[in-house]
Amino acid sequence: MAEHTMRELLDELDKRKEQALHAGPERAVNRQHDKGKMLARERIDYLLDEGSFQEIDMLARHRALDSGIEERPYTDGVVTGWGTVDGRKVFVFSQDFTVFGGALGEVFAEKVQKVMDLALSVGAPMIGLNDGAGARIQEGVVSLDSYGGIFYRNVKSSGIIPQISVILGPCAGGAVYSPAITDFIFMVQESSHMFITGPDVVKTVTGEDVTLEELGGARSHSSKSGVATFVGASEEEVLDEVKYLLSFLPSNNQEMPPHFPSADDSNRMVEELRSVLPPSPKQPYDMREVIGHVVDNGDFMEYLPHWAQNIVCGFARLDGHTVGVVGNQPMVLAGVLDIDSSSKAARFVRTCDAFSIPLLTFVDVPGFQPGIDQEYGGIIRHGAKLLYAYCEATVPRISVITRKGYGGAYVVMDSKSVGSDLSFAWPTAELAVMGPEGAVGIIHRKTLEEADDPEAKRLELVEQYTEQYANPYIAAERGYVDGVIDPAETRSKVIAGFELLRTKREELPRRKHGVIPL
Repeated sequence: MAEHTMRELLDELDKRKEQALHAGPERAVNRQHDKGKMLARERIDYLLDEGSFQEIDMLARHRALDSGIEERPYTDGVVTGWGTVDGRKVFVFSQDFTVFGGALGEVFAEKVQKVMDLALSVGAPMIGLNDGAGARIQEGVVSLDSYGGIFYRNVKSSGIIPQISVILGPCAGGAVYSPAITDFIFMVQESSHMFITGPDVVKTVTGEDVTLEELGGARSHSSKSGVATFVGASEEEVLDEVKYLLSFLPSNNQEMPPHFPSADDSNRMVEELRSVLPPSPKQPYDMREVIGHVVDNGDFMEYLPHWAQNIVCGFARLDGHTVGVVGNQPMVLAGVLDIDSSSKAARFVRTCDAFSIPLLTFVDVPGFQPGIDQEYGGIIRHGAKLLYAYCEATVPRISVITRKGYGGAYVVMDSKSVGSDLSFAWPTAELAVMGPEGAVGIIHRKTLEEADDPEAKRLELVEQYTEQYANPYIAAERGYVDGVIDPAETRSKVIAGFELLRTKREELPRRKHGVIPL
Protein backbone atom coordinates (compact mmCIF):
# COMPACT_ATOMS: atom_id res chain seq x y z
CA MET A 1 0.00 0.00 0.00
CA ALA A 2 1.39 3.34 -1.01
CA GLU A 3 2.19 5.64 1.87
CA HIS A 4 0.16 8.81 1.90
CA THR A 5 1.43 11.96 3.51
CA MET A 6 -0.69 13.54 6.21
CA ARG A 7 -1.39 16.40 3.78
CA GLU A 8 -2.84 14.02 1.19
CA LEU A 9 -4.95 12.29 3.82
CA LEU A 10 -6.28 15.62 5.05
CA ASP A 11 -7.02 16.71 1.48
CA GLU A 12 -8.98 13.51 0.98
CA LEU A 13 -10.92 14.18 4.21
CA ASP A 14 -11.66 17.77 3.14
CA LYS A 15 -12.91 16.55 -0.23
CA ARG A 16 -15.31 14.11 1.40
CA LYS A 17 -16.53 16.71 3.90
CA GLU A 18 -17.09 19.15 1.05
CA GLN A 19 -19.22 16.51 -0.72
CA ALA A 20 -21.20 15.99 2.50
CA LEU A 21 -21.80 19.75 2.86
CA HIS A 22 -23.24 19.80 -0.67
CA ALA A 23 -24.94 16.42 -0.69
CA GLY A 24 -28.02 17.53 -2.65
CA PRO A 25 -27.91 18.34 -6.38
CA GLU A 26 -27.93 22.03 -7.29
CA ARG A 27 -31.32 21.62 -8.97
CA ALA A 28 -32.87 20.44 -5.68
CA VAL A 29 -31.13 23.17 -3.70
CA ASN A 30 -32.51 25.86 -6.01
CA ARG A 31 -36.00 24.37 -5.83
CA GLN A 32 -35.89 24.47 -2.01
CA HIS A 33 -34.80 28.12 -2.04
CA ASP A 34 -37.39 29.04 -4.68
CA LYS A 35 -40.09 27.75 -2.35
CA GLY A 36 -38.83 30.18 0.28
CA LYS A 37 -37.46 27.31 2.36
CA MET A 38 -34.08 27.08 4.06
CA LEU A 39 -31.73 24.15 3.58
CA ALA A 40 -31.20 21.61 6.37
CA ARG A 41 -27.90 23.17 7.45
CA GLU A 42 -29.16 26.75 7.16
CA ARG A 43 -31.92 25.86 9.62
CA ILE A 44 -29.43 24.43 12.10
CA ASP A 45 -27.24 27.53 11.76
CA TYR A 46 -30.24 29.79 12.35
CA LEU A 47 -31.43 27.85 15.40
CA LEU A 48 -28.15 27.23 17.23
CA ASP A 49 -25.67 29.69 18.72
CA GLU A 50 -23.11 30.72 16.11
CA GLY A 51 -20.30 28.20 15.67
CA SER A 52 -21.68 25.82 18.29
CA PHE A 53 -22.85 23.00 16.00
CA GLN A 54 -20.93 19.72 16.31
CA GLU A 55 -21.93 17.31 13.57
CA ILE A 56 -21.84 13.54 13.85
CA ASP A 57 -22.21 10.89 11.14
CA MET A 58 -21.38 13.41 8.43
CA LEU A 59 -19.87 10.71 6.22
CA ALA A 60 -22.59 8.09 6.71
CA ARG A 61 -24.24 6.79 3.52
CA HIS A 62 -26.76 4.13 2.64
CA ARG A 63 -25.76 0.55 2.01
CA ALA A 64 -28.99 -0.58 0.32
CA LEU A 65 -26.96 -1.56 -2.74
CA ASP A 66 -29.63 -3.83 -4.20
CA SER A 67 -32.41 -1.24 -3.86
CA GLY A 68 -31.85 0.27 -7.28
CA ILE A 69 -30.67 3.62 -5.85
CA GLU A 70 -27.47 4.39 -7.76
CA GLU A 71 -26.20 7.47 -5.91
CA ARG A 72 -24.78 7.21 -2.39
CA PRO A 73 -24.52 10.80 -1.14
CA TYR A 74 -22.92 11.49 2.23
CA THR A 75 -25.26 12.29 5.21
CA ASP A 76 -27.98 10.09 3.61
CA GLY A 77 -30.51 12.92 3.79
CA VAL A 78 -30.33 14.00 7.44
CA VAL A 79 -27.89 16.22 9.35
CA THR A 80 -27.40 15.30 13.02
CA GLY A 81 -25.41 16.59 15.99
CA TRP A 82 -25.52 18.94 18.94
CA GLY A 83 -24.89 22.56 19.80
CA THR A 84 -26.22 25.27 22.08
CA VAL A 85 -29.19 27.63 22.20
CA ASP A 86 -28.55 30.63 24.49
CA GLY A 87 -25.53 28.71 25.79
CA ARG A 88 -27.56 25.62 26.75
CA LYS A 89 -26.89 22.23 25.16
CA VAL A 90 -29.43 20.80 22.68
CA PHE A 91 -29.41 17.93 20.20
CA VAL A 92 -30.80 18.29 16.71
CA PHE A 93 -31.56 16.39 13.54
CA SER A 94 -32.47 18.22 10.36
CA GLN A 95 -33.99 16.34 7.45
CA ASP A 96 -32.58 17.34 4.06
CA PHE A 97 -35.23 17.53 1.35
CA THR A 98 -32.54 17.94 -1.33
CA VAL A 99 -31.28 14.38 -0.75
CA PHE A 100 -33.80 11.67 -1.72
CA GLY A 101 -36.58 14.14 -0.83
CA GLY A 102 -35.66 13.71 2.84
CA ALA A 103 -37.03 10.15 2.74
CA LEU A 104 -36.03 7.86 5.59
CA GLY A 105 -33.93 4.76 4.98
CA GLU A 106 -31.97 2.50 7.30
CA VAL A 107 -28.83 4.65 7.66
CA PHE A 108 -30.85 7.88 7.92
CA ALA A 109 -32.82 6.27 10.79
CA GLU A 110 -29.68 4.96 12.51
CA LYS A 111 -28.31 8.52 12.55
CA VAL A 112 -31.52 9.87 14.09
CA GLN A 113 -31.65 7.04 16.64
CA LYS A 114 -28.02 7.63 17.62
CA VAL A 115 -28.55 11.33 18.30
CA MET A 116 -31.76 10.57 20.24
CA ASP A 117 -29.87 8.07 22.42
CA LEU A 118 -27.18 10.67 23.10
CA ALA A 119 -29.75 13.33 24.00
CA LEU A 120 -31.44 11.00 26.48
CA SER A 121 -28.19 9.80 28.06
CA VAL A 122 -26.80 13.30 28.67
CA GLY A 123 -30.18 14.86 29.48
CA ALA A 124 -30.63 17.62 26.91
CA PRO A 125 -33.58 18.66 24.70
CA MET A 126 -34.06 16.87 21.36
CA ILE A 127 -35.18 19.06 18.46
CA GLY A 128 -36.29 17.48 15.20
CA LEU A 129 -36.45 19.66 12.06
CA ASN A 130 -38.76 17.68 9.79
CA ASP A 131 -38.89 18.17 6.02
CA GLY A 132 -39.14 14.79 4.34
CA ALA A 133 -41.17 12.53 2.12
CA GLY A 134 -41.66 9.71 4.62
CA ALA A 135 -40.35 6.16 4.24
CA ARG A 136 -37.85 5.45 1.43
CA ILE A 137 -39.95 3.13 -0.71
CA GLN A 138 -36.94 1.41 -2.31
CA GLU A 139 -35.75 0.22 1.11
CA GLY A 140 -39.14 -1.32 1.83
CA VAL A 141 -39.81 -2.93 5.19
CA VAL A 142 -36.35 -1.92 6.46
CA SER A 143 -37.42 1.72 6.51
CA LEU A 144 -40.68 0.84 8.29
CA ASP A 145 -38.78 -1.04 10.99
CA SER A 146 -36.45 1.94 11.29
CA TYR A 147 -39.42 4.22 12.07
CA GLY A 148 -40.39 1.93 14.92
CA GLY A 149 -36.97 2.42 16.49
CA ILE A 150 -37.49 6.20 16.42
CA PHE A 151 -41.00 6.01 17.93
CA TYR A 152 -39.72 3.70 20.66
CA ARG A 153 -37.04 6.23 21.60
CA ASN A 154 -39.58 9.09 21.59
CA VAL A 155 -41.60 7.24 24.19
CA LYS A 156 -38.52 6.29 26.24
CA SER A 157 -37.45 9.94 26.34
CA SER A 158 -40.94 11.24 27.13
CA GLY A 159 -41.04 13.21 30.37
CA ILE A 160 -37.26 12.92 30.75
CA ILE A 161 -36.04 15.42 28.15
CA PRO A 162 -38.09 18.02 26.28
CA GLN A 163 -38.79 16.83 22.73
CA ILE A 164 -39.64 19.45 20.13
CA SER A 165 -40.75 18.79 16.55
CA VAL A 166 -40.56 21.50 13.92
CA ILE A 167 -42.46 20.72 10.72
CA LEU A 168 -40.89 22.69 7.85
CA GLY A 169 -42.24 20.79 4.84
CA PRO A 170 -44.16 17.58 4.22
CA CYS A 171 -44.62 15.06 7.06
CA ALA A 172 -46.88 12.21 6.01
CA GLY A 173 -47.87 8.63 6.75
CA GLY A 174 -45.93 6.92 9.55
CA ALA A 175 -43.59 9.92 9.78
CA VAL A 176 -46.25 11.94 11.65
CA TYR A 177 -46.14 9.69 14.69
CA SER A 178 -42.71 10.71 15.93
CA PRO A 179 -43.78 14.38 16.14
CA ALA A 180 -47.13 13.30 17.61
CA ILE A 181 -45.37 11.66 20.58
CA THR A 182 -43.11 14.66 21.21
CA ASP A 183 -44.08 17.45 23.61
CA PHE A 184 -44.47 20.35 21.17
CA ILE A 185 -45.11 20.63 17.44
CA PHE A 186 -44.32 23.81 15.49
CA MET A 187 -45.66 24.38 11.97
CA VAL A 188 -45.16 27.06 9.30
CA GLN A 189 -48.22 28.51 7.58
CA GLU A 190 -48.63 27.49 3.94
CA SER A 191 -45.39 25.48 3.72
CA SER A 192 -45.67 22.62 6.22
CA HIS A 193 -48.17 19.77 6.05
CA MET A 194 -48.98 16.77 8.22
CA PHE A 195 -51.39 13.98 7.41
CA ILE A 196 -51.70 10.21 7.61
CA THR A 197 -53.15 9.89 4.10
CA GLY A 198 -52.83 12.55 1.41
CA PRO A 199 -55.58 14.28 -0.59
CA ASP A 200 -55.41 11.76 -3.47
CA VAL A 201 -55.97 8.73 -1.26
CA VAL A 202 -58.71 10.56 0.66
CA LYS A 203 -60.46 11.29 -2.65
CA THR A 204 -60.15 7.65 -3.81
CA VAL A 205 -61.34 6.10 -0.56
CA THR A 206 -63.98 8.51 0.73
CA GLY A 207 -64.79 10.64 -2.32
CA GLU A 208 -64.00 13.81 -0.34
CA ASP A 209 -62.32 16.62 -2.27
CA VAL A 210 -59.79 18.43 -0.12
CA THR A 211 -56.68 20.50 -0.77
CA LEU A 212 -53.29 19.79 0.79
CA GLU A 213 -53.55 22.96 2.89
CA GLU A 214 -57.10 22.22 4.14
CA LEU A 215 -56.26 18.63 4.97
CA GLY A 216 -52.94 18.99 6.72
CA GLY A 217 -51.89 22.62 6.80
CA ALA A 218 -50.81 24.62 9.83
CA ARG A 219 -54.15 26.41 10.09
CA SER A 220 -56.14 23.15 10.23
CA HIS A 221 -53.83 21.51 12.74
CA SER A 222 -53.62 24.56 15.00
CA SER A 223 -57.36 25.29 15.09
CA LYS A 224 -59.27 22.08 14.25
CA SER A 225 -57.24 19.02 15.25
CA GLY A 226 -55.10 20.39 18.08
CA VAL A 227 -52.01 18.74 16.58
CA ALA A 228 -49.88 21.86 16.07
CA THR A 229 -48.96 23.55 19.35
CA PHE A 230 -47.44 26.67 17.81
CA VAL A 231 -47.66 28.18 14.33
CA GLY A 232 -45.58 30.87 12.64
CA ALA A 233 -45.69 32.79 9.36
CA SER A 234 -42.12 31.90 8.34
CA GLU A 235 -39.36 29.41 9.16
CA GLU A 236 -37.38 32.13 10.93
CA GLU A 237 -40.35 33.12 13.10
CA VAL A 238 -40.95 29.49 14.05
CA LEU A 239 -37.29 28.84 14.92
CA ASP A 240 -37.26 32.02 17.04
CA GLU A 241 -40.31 30.67 18.90
CA VAL A 242 -38.47 27.37 19.52
CA LYS A 243 -35.68 29.33 21.22
CA TYR A 244 -38.25 31.28 23.27
CA LEU A 245 -39.94 28.03 24.36
CA LEU A 246 -36.59 26.53 25.41
CA SER A 247 -36.06 29.51 27.73
CA PHE A 248 -38.99 28.26 29.86
CA LEU A 249 -37.98 24.59 29.96
CA PRO A 250 -35.40 22.70 32.00
CA SER A 251 -32.86 20.61 30.08
CA ASN A 252 -34.27 17.45 31.65
CA ASN A 253 -36.58 16.21 34.40
CA GLN A 254 -33.81 16.22 37.05
CA GLU A 255 -33.14 19.93 36.64
CA MET A 256 -35.23 22.96 37.50
CA PRO A 257 -36.34 25.34 34.72
CA PRO A 258 -33.97 28.28 34.12
CA HIS A 259 -34.33 31.32 36.38
CA PHE A 260 -33.79 34.85 35.09
CA PRO A 261 -33.55 37.81 37.47
CA SER A 262 -36.72 39.86 36.95
CA ALA A 263 -36.97 43.64 36.78
CA ASP A 264 -40.71 43.37 37.53
CA ASP A 265 -41.34 44.03 41.26
CA SER A 266 -42.62 40.88 42.98
CA ASN A 267 -44.71 43.03 45.37
CA ARG A 268 -46.27 45.10 42.59
CA MET A 269 -49.93 45.85 43.31
CA VAL A 270 -52.07 45.13 40.25
CA GLU A 271 -54.70 47.86 40.52
CA GLU A 272 -56.10 46.99 37.06
CA LEU A 273 -57.48 43.70 38.40
CA ARG A 274 -59.95 45.54 40.63
CA SER A 275 -61.81 46.71 37.54
CA VAL A 276 -61.23 43.84 35.10
CA LEU A 277 -64.49 42.03 35.90
CA PRO A 278 -67.66 43.40 34.27
CA PRO A 279 -70.56 44.40 36.56
CA SER A 280 -72.72 41.42 35.59
CA PRO A 281 -71.49 37.82 36.03
CA LYS A 282 -73.14 37.10 32.67
CA GLN A 283 -70.73 39.40 30.84
CA PRO A 284 -67.42 38.06 29.54
CA TYR A 285 -63.89 39.43 30.03
CA ASP A 286 -60.56 38.28 28.63
CA MET A 287 -58.72 35.92 30.98
CA ARG A 288 -55.51 36.63 29.05
CA GLU A 289 -55.74 40.20 30.33
CA VAL A 290 -55.79 38.91 33.93
CA ILE A 291 -52.80 36.65 33.22
CA GLY A 292 -50.92 39.47 31.48
CA HIS A 293 -51.33 41.78 34.49
CA VAL A 294 -50.08 39.16 36.96
CA VAL A 295 -47.02 37.63 35.25
CA ASP A 296 -43.59 39.22 34.83
CA ASN A 297 -43.63 42.02 32.22
CA GLY A 298 -46.87 40.61 30.77
CA ASP A 299 -44.83 37.97 28.88
CA PHE A 300 -46.97 34.93 28.11
CA MET A 301 -46.25 32.18 25.58
CA GLU A 302 -49.64 30.71 24.81
CA TYR A 303 -49.96 26.95 24.18
CA LEU A 304 -52.33 25.84 21.39
CA PRO A 305 -53.75 29.40 21.21
CA HIS A 306 -56.10 28.68 18.29
CA TRP A 307 -57.60 25.39 19.51
CA ALA A 308 -60.14 24.91 22.33
CA GLN A 309 -60.03 28.63 23.06
CA ASN A 310 -62.43 28.31 26.00
CA ILE A 311 -59.36 27.44 28.05
CA VAL A 312 -56.08 29.37 28.02
CA CYS A 313 -52.76 27.62 28.73
CA GLY A 314 -49.20 28.83 28.42
CA PHE A 315 -45.81 29.59 29.91
CA ALA A 316 -44.87 32.72 31.83
CA ARG A 317 -42.56 33.81 34.63
CA LEU A 318 -43.22 34.98 38.17
CA ASP A 319 -40.28 36.67 39.89
CA GLY A 320 -38.09 35.18 37.12
CA HIS A 321 -39.24 31.57 37.68
CA THR A 322 -41.12 29.61 34.99
CA VAL A 323 -44.78 28.81 35.67
CA GLY A 324 -47.42 27.05 33.61
CA VAL A 325 -50.67 29.02 33.58
CA VAL A 326 -54.14 27.56 32.98
CA GLY A 327 -57.29 29.70 32.95
CA ASN A 328 -60.89 29.36 31.84
CA GLN A 329 -61.69 31.89 29.10
CA PRO A 330 -65.11 33.57 29.61
CA MET A 331 -64.78 35.15 26.13
CA VAL A 332 -65.33 31.76 24.43
CA LEU A 333 -68.37 29.58 25.24
CA ALA A 334 -68.52 31.36 28.62
CA GLY A 335 -65.38 29.41 29.63
CA VAL A 336 -67.11 26.03 29.95
CA LEU A 337 -65.09 22.83 29.98
CA ASP A 338 -65.76 20.63 26.97
CA ILE A 339 -64.02 17.70 25.24
CA ASP A 340 -61.31 19.71 23.49
CA SER A 341 -60.52 22.13 26.31
CA SER A 342 -60.27 19.27 28.83
CA SER A 343 -57.81 17.40 26.57
CA LYS A 344 -55.76 20.52 25.85
CA ALA A 345 -55.42 21.51 29.52
CA ALA A 346 -54.78 17.90 30.64
CA ARG A 347 -51.86 17.55 28.26
CA PHE A 348 -50.47 20.92 29.29
CA VAL A 349 -50.75 20.12 33.01
CA ARG A 350 -48.99 16.76 32.55
CA THR A 351 -46.22 18.42 30.49
CA CYS A 352 -45.61 20.98 33.25
CA ASP A 353 -45.67 18.29 35.92
CA ALA A 354 -43.13 16.16 34.01
CA PHE A 355 -40.69 19.08 33.83
CA SER A 356 -41.06 20.55 37.35
CA ILE A 357 -42.95 23.63 36.18
CA PRO A 358 -45.28 24.96 38.92
CA LEU A 359 -48.93 25.45 37.94
CA LEU A 360 -51.01 28.61 38.38
CA THR A 361 -54.72 28.12 37.64
CA PHE A 362 -57.27 30.92 37.20
CA VAL A 363 -60.80 29.63 37.71
CA ASP A 364 -63.97 31.06 36.19
CA VAL A 365 -65.96 28.04 35.11
CA PRO A 366 -69.75 27.75 34.83
CA GLY A 367 -69.63 23.97 34.32
CA PHE A 368 -69.19 21.33 31.66
CA GLN A 369 -70.67 21.87 28.19
CA PRO A 370 -74.08 20.17 27.98
CA GLY A 371 -75.38 18.43 24.82
CA ILE A 372 -75.74 15.18 22.94
CA ASP A 373 -72.52 15.71 20.93
CA GLN A 374 -70.53 16.20 24.11
CA GLU A 375 -72.02 13.19 25.91
CA TYR A 376 -71.68 10.88 22.90
CA GLY A 377 -68.19 12.22 22.24
CA GLY A 378 -67.17 11.16 25.75
CA ILE A 379 -67.07 14.36 27.79
CA ILE A 380 -67.06 12.16 30.90
CA ARG A 381 -63.90 10.42 29.71
CA HIS A 382 -62.19 13.57 28.47
CA GLY A 383 -63.16 15.70 31.48
CA ALA A 384 -61.70 12.93 33.65
CA LYS A 385 -58.34 13.39 31.88
CA LEU A 386 -58.04 16.93 33.25
CA LEU A 387 -59.15 15.81 36.69
CA TYR A 388 -56.59 12.98 36.57
CA ALA A 389 -53.82 15.31 35.38
CA TYR A 390 -54.33 17.73 38.27
CA CYS A 391 -54.70 14.96 40.89
CA GLU A 392 -51.48 13.36 39.63
CA ALA A 393 -49.40 16.56 39.49
CA THR A 394 -46.84 16.90 42.27
CA VAL A 395 -45.43 20.30 41.27
CA PRO A 396 -46.37 23.36 43.35
CA ARG A 397 -49.98 24.29 42.49
CA ILE A 398 -51.84 27.51 43.24
CA SER A 399 -55.36 28.36 42.11
CA VAL A 400 -57.12 31.72 42.03
CA ILE A 401 -60.92 31.77 41.71
CA THR A 402 -61.87 35.02 40.01
CA ARG A 403 -65.59 34.50 39.51
CA LYS A 404 -67.62 31.34 38.84
CA GLY A 405 -66.70 27.99 40.33
CA TYR A 406 -69.75 25.84 39.73
CA GLY A 407 -70.30 22.13 40.22
CA GLY A 408 -67.93 19.36 39.17
CA ALA A 409 -66.04 21.76 36.90
CA TYR A 410 -64.94 23.76 39.97
CA VAL A 411 -63.58 20.57 41.57
CA VAL A 412 -61.71 19.64 38.37
CA MET A 413 -60.07 23.07 38.02
CA ASP A 414 -57.36 22.41 40.63
CA SER A 415 -59.54 22.84 43.70
CA LYS A 416 -58.09 22.33 47.17
CA SER A 417 -59.70 18.87 47.40
CA VAL A 418 -57.77 17.51 44.39
CA GLY A 419 -54.44 18.61 45.79
CA SER A 420 -53.98 22.30 45.08
CA ASP A 421 -51.39 23.58 47.60
CA LEU A 422 -52.87 27.06 47.93
CA SER A 423 -56.24 28.34 46.80
CA PHE A 424 -57.16 32.02 46.76
CA ALA A 425 -60.50 33.61 45.87
CA TRP A 426 -61.36 37.13 44.85
CA PRO A 427 -64.35 38.68 46.67
CA THR A 428 -66.24 38.25 43.35
CA ALA A 429 -65.89 34.44 43.50
CA GLU A 430 -69.09 32.39 43.39
CA LEU A 431 -68.56 28.85 44.66
CA ALA A 432 -71.70 26.75 44.36
CA VAL A 433 -73.08 23.49 43.03
CA MET A 434 -74.73 25.38 40.19
CA GLY A 435 -75.64 28.90 39.06
CA PRO A 436 -78.32 30.78 41.04
CA GLU A 437 -80.97 30.49 38.27
CA GLY A 438 -80.66 26.71 37.99
CA ALA A 439 -80.49 26.23 41.75
CA VAL A 440 -83.64 28.27 42.43
CA GLY A 441 -85.52 26.37 39.72
CA ILE A 442 -84.77 23.10 41.51
CA ILE A 443 -84.92 24.09 45.20
CA HIS A 444 -88.02 26.31 44.93
CA ARG A 445 -89.95 24.54 42.16
CA LYS A 446 -93.10 24.18 44.30
CA THR A 447 -92.97 27.77 45.61
CA LEU A 448 -92.67 29.09 42.05
CA GLU A 449 -95.58 26.95 40.80
CA GLU A 450 -97.84 28.30 43.57
CA ALA A 451 -96.75 31.97 43.33
CA ASP A 452 -99.18 34.62 42.05
CA ASP A 453 -96.39 36.26 40.05
CA PRO A 454 -93.84 33.46 39.34
CA GLU A 455 -91.37 35.73 37.53
CA ALA A 456 -91.19 38.31 40.34
CA LYS A 457 -90.89 35.53 42.90
CA ARG A 458 -88.11 33.89 40.85
CA LEU A 459 -86.11 37.11 40.69
CA GLU A 460 -86.49 37.61 44.44
CA LEU A 461 -85.35 34.05 45.19
CA VAL A 462 -82.41 34.29 42.73
CA GLU A 463 -81.25 37.47 44.47
CA GLN A 464 -81.62 35.79 47.87
CA TYR A 465 -79.69 32.71 46.73
CA THR A 466 -76.94 34.84 45.14
CA GLU A 467 -76.56 36.84 48.33
CA GLN A 468 -76.48 33.71 50.49
CA TYR A 469 -74.44 31.23 48.42
CA ALA A 470 -72.73 32.80 45.39
CA ASN A 471 -69.76 34.13 47.36
CA PRO A 472 -66.40 32.85 48.58
CA TYR A 473 -67.09 33.12 52.31
CA ILE A 474 -68.66 29.72 53.03
CA ALA A 475 -65.65 28.10 51.30
CA ALA A 476 -63.32 30.36 53.31
CA GLU A 477 -65.04 29.40 56.59
CA ARG A 478 -64.48 25.72 55.79
CA GLY A 479 -60.88 26.23 54.62
CA TYR A 480 -61.69 25.15 51.03
CA VAL A 481 -59.98 28.36 49.98
CA ASP A 482 -56.96 29.58 51.93
CA GLY A 483 -57.83 33.23 51.67
CA VAL A 484 -60.13 35.76 50.07
CA ILE A 485 -57.81 38.37 48.59
CA ASP A 486 -57.96 41.81 47.04
CA PRO A 487 -57.49 41.18 43.28
CA ALA A 488 -54.71 43.79 43.32
CA GLU A 489 -52.70 41.51 45.65
CA THR A 490 -52.88 38.52 43.28
CA ARG A 491 -49.33 38.86 41.94
CA SER A 492 -47.63 39.29 45.32
CA LYS A 493 -49.67 36.51 46.98
CA VAL A 494 -48.99 34.04 44.19
CA ILE A 495 -45.25 34.82 44.09
CA ALA A 496 -45.00 34.44 47.88
CA GLY A 497 -46.91 31.17 47.62
CA PHE A 498 -44.59 29.71 44.99
CA GLU A 499 -41.56 30.87 46.97
CA LEU A 500 -42.90 28.94 49.97
CA LEU A 501 -43.61 25.86 47.82
CA ARG A 502 -40.21 25.73 46.15
CA THR A 503 -39.09 22.99 48.53
CA LYS A 504 -42.28 20.95 48.14
CA ARG A 505 -41.55 17.20 48.02
CA GLU A 506 -44.03 14.42 47.42
CA GLU A 507 -43.19 10.73 47.75
CA LEU A 508 -45.16 8.70 45.24
CA PRO A 509 -46.10 5.06 45.82
CA ARG A 510 -44.29 2.53 43.63
CA ARG A 511 -46.17 1.63 40.47
CA LYS A 512 -45.43 1.31 36.78
CA HIS A 513 -47.87 4.12 35.97
CA GLY A 514 -51.49 4.96 36.58
CA VAL A 515 -54.16 4.28 33.98
CA ILE A 516 -55.30 7.66 32.70
CA PRO A 517 -58.80 7.61 31.12
CA LEU A 518 -57.57 8.18 27.56
